[in-house]
Amino acid sequence: MHREDIIQAAQGCQVIVHAVNPPGYRHWAQRVLPMMDNTIAAAIAEKATIILPGTVYNYGPDVFPLVAEEAPQHPHTRKGQIRVQMEQRLRKATLSGARAIIVRAGDFFGPQAGNNWLSQALVKPARPLKKILQPGKAGIGHQWAYLPDVAHTMAALIERRDTLEPFARFHMQGHWDADGTRMTSTISHIARQHGMNPTISAFPWWLTAVLSPLVPTLRELREMRYLWTQPVHLDGRRLQEMLGTEPHTPWDEAVTATLRGMGCIE
Repeated sequence: MHREDIIQAAQGCQVIVHAVNPPGYRHWAQRVLPMMDNTIAAAIAEKATIILPGTVYNYGPDVFPLVAEEAPQHPHTRKGQIRVQMEQRLRKATLSGARAIIVRAGDFFGPQAGNNWLSQALVKPARPLKKILQPGKAGIGHQWAYLPDVAHTMAALIERRDTLEPFARFHMQGHWDADGTRMTSTISHIARQHGMNPTISAFPWWLTAVLSPLVPTLRELREMRYLWTQPVHLDGRRLQEMLGTEPHTPWDEAVTATLRGMGCIE
């Protein structure tokens, strides 16, 4: 939040990874854009490239289910509107000497992924797997992104940054759950391999409605419910053409590493 500190820290940098967020969505709307503006100021000063982990929040149902990078951005939520402003400011920064790479992906998961659906809604971290919650309905596809794969993808694009346009956007294929239940069934399968017998239950959306005024995290989760009621699939063909192949950890391996990192299995 302190511009001069950011500018000083960025001296001599060629790339700035903008991967910061207010914890627990506290004061998110008031802090996200100033944080981006400070990163942009540092990038302009150094003529550096900003790389941003993007989300599907920018897009609304008018472009679902298969979403290309240049699809119109008509966000459905407050967070989506702010995400659009972040990208608009990045595009404007390229007119002043900075460069930008945006990598959009599905819902993050991983051993140390911080705030994410898997650790906040599907299972409870640091506890044995007794219950797994299913946010969506069977038959509605959902897209996931294993965080180490996202990192490797970003690294590969950073290496190629001089060949990209000043404002470059890419979508990751990630892990596409065509039925919408593969994540919960995979967690259940891994739990059974470790001697646990969890139940799978529907996520209590009604409870988020009751507690949203009191619990900011539940309020934010509820706002994104529309992403679980219809398939949303980011089109990853442009990225695959650029890299030749997208970094991709097999599903079971990625989920096992995630559950181990979360302290749910040994």
